[in-house]
Amino acid sequence: MAIVKMKKLRVMAMADSRDRLLRALLRLGCVEIREPDGRLADPAWAELLRRETSRLAETKNDLASVNAALEALRRYGGLKDGMLTPRKQVTREDFLNEEAAKWPREVSKTINLVLQDIARLQGEETRLISRRAALDPWMGLDMPLELTETAHVLFRPGVLPGGADTAAIRNELAGADAAAELYEISAEKQQRCCLLVCHKADEDTAMEVLRPHGFSVTAFQGLSGTASENAAALDGALAENRKSRQKAEAAIAEASGAYEDLKLYADRLSAEAAERQNAERLLTDGTILFFEGWAPAERMSEVERLLNGEGCAWEAEDPSEEDIPEVPVQLKNNWFTKPLNMVTDMYSLPAYGTVDPNPLMAPFFILFYGMMMADMGYGLIMMGLSAFIMKKARPNGATMRYMIPLIGLCGVSTFIWGALTGGFFGDLIPQIRGLLSGVDPKSVPLWSAFDPLSDAVPVLIGALVLGVVQVFTGMIVSMCLKFRRGEAMSALCGEGAWFAAFIAAGAGFALGNVQAGLIAALVILVLTQGYGKKGFGIVTGIFGSLYNGITGYFSDILSYSRLMALMLAGAVVAQVFNQLGAMTGHIIPFIIIAVIGNALNFALNILGCYVHDMRLQCLEFFGRFYEDGGKPFRPLNIEPKYVDIEK
Repeated sequence: MAIVKMKKLRVMAMADSRDRLLRALLRLGCVEIREPDGRLADPAWAELLRRETSRLAETKNDLASVNAALEALRRYGGLKDGMLTPRKQVTREDFLNEEAAKWPREVSKTINLVLQDIARLQGEETRLISRRAALDPWMGLDMPLELTETAHVLFRPGVLPGGADTAAIRNELAGADAAAELYEISAEKQQRCCLLVCHKADEDTAMEVLRPHGFSVTAFQGLSGTASENAAALDGALAENRKSRQKAEAAIAEASGAYEDLKLYADRLSAEAAERQNAERLLTDGTILFFEGWAPAERMSEVERLLNGEGCAWEAEDPSEEDIPEVPVQLKNNWFTKPLNMVTDMYSLPAYGTVDPNPLMAPFFILFYGMMMADMGYGLIMMGLSAFIMKKARPNGATMRYMIPLIGLCGVSTFIWGALTGGFFGDLIPQIRGLLSGVDPKSVPLWSAFDPLSDAVPVLIGALVLGVVQVFTGMIVSMCLKFRRGEAMSALCGEGAWFAAFIAAGAGFALGNVQAGLIAALVILVLTQGYGKKGFGIVTGIFGSLYNGITGYFSDILSYSRLMALMLAGAVVAQVFNQLGAMTGHIIPFIIIAVIGNALNFALNILGCYVHDMRLQCLEFFGRFYEDGGKPFRPLNIEPKYVDIEK
């Protein structure tokens, strides 16, 4: 339950052993190969070595193709990957078997070729639909579209704005003494489709009349026959196109049997991509290769066997002071504290060489969550849901792997607090007994250690006491870290002085001499809060520390009142819905209303309690001692998405 100690590796090997060495490191899964940028900046290294190259781009293209094939099977084959879908179990040897990857690789290529056909057919369908829509306004024109003129007459189809007055335009044509006539074919809000028929000698006169009205000539290039004949031909082409698309989609659906193999192949490609990405971090001169990296100290015996077995020249050492900011961080937790990695990952990993906050935070987080939720029914749902998902789906994603067990642990705490307050979906049991027996639900006895609604003040005091305990815990951890760094006076004049001040003030309250206790606390703070300051800075340091400390501690501890507030809010909302259901006087509508109301209350509380719990940990607790900024440890490792690797 700490930050794993890391060793810095330097490894040299023969260049022709690259692929074998990387594959061995991939199987081992505990060595992170670092970027060589620092070495390349050194002229002595840059002249000798260069970055190794690999087929990373090719692997990423293959991975994109197989992901596209999987998405096509989900879309056209009706396949789904639900959260509760069990993953296939495979051995490490089968996972990395090159021969087993040949068939899904061919299936992926075939599906992607069919997808290209579908994309082409979709584009063609869009073009046909557009051409068909363009003919709709001209369906009333019963003449060949390619006909533009006869020996003496011109035919000019065109468009006028939707607000144009065709009758007035006809009168203008007649007044211009032109042998021309304008026929309206169709009218829409945006435009009017018309046909101008005029004598060739009067074309210019007719166009001079029409041009001010926004008339524009329409050309039907490549079309012959009437609009209705062309529309019928386009309808036939569309039907043929859709038939071809359906055939292509059916061909993809027929490949549904390869779905599981394609998922395995996708995970294998992800591992290959990681391997080849690390290959590009290697330096080589064509004969030898070199890399630096990190490995957990507790697994150095495995690393030693592997490197010696591959004939490598290598060394491992503890990181120097200059290396500390670059050392990756891996947390080592047990079943109880590991789910809290979800909180730590969302906030920030601790800096290397500091303290893992999870063991310190876990009891408080789980306790606080249960206190805010405080209902036996909700706790049972959370525990059952967590156990069911962990057994059925075996989540392996970073978030789900931590979140589901955390829900279970918080469910236990919720159930215990619910037992103390007597809450079971609010006051569901008294309301049911009241409906069935006709007695007042308030008269139904229900055991509880306390009632949060009637004992709100003791609950508030208890919440603040828990806040004091957590804040003091953070202060103690901060003092220990300072002592470890050799900053004893800073610890004593900082958190130590405030501890002494709190004890003095508390003793004054306990002994009935409040004034003496406060004076003693003030004297302690005045004598210590100027530490590290000089001159007038001592005075400003004292006043600044007093103001910031008093207001800071007061506001931080007061923040824990949210524990009481959410406990009361959840209990009240549940009881309100139960009472609304009981007002019907019948058990069936009562159950319906109570179930809907408690479901809404549960959904709101499960998220709201998490957010408020996170705030208490990240602000009030972490602010006392936490040093963030750690870089996550990312070793070359197999991290499958769709399958489980058998241990």
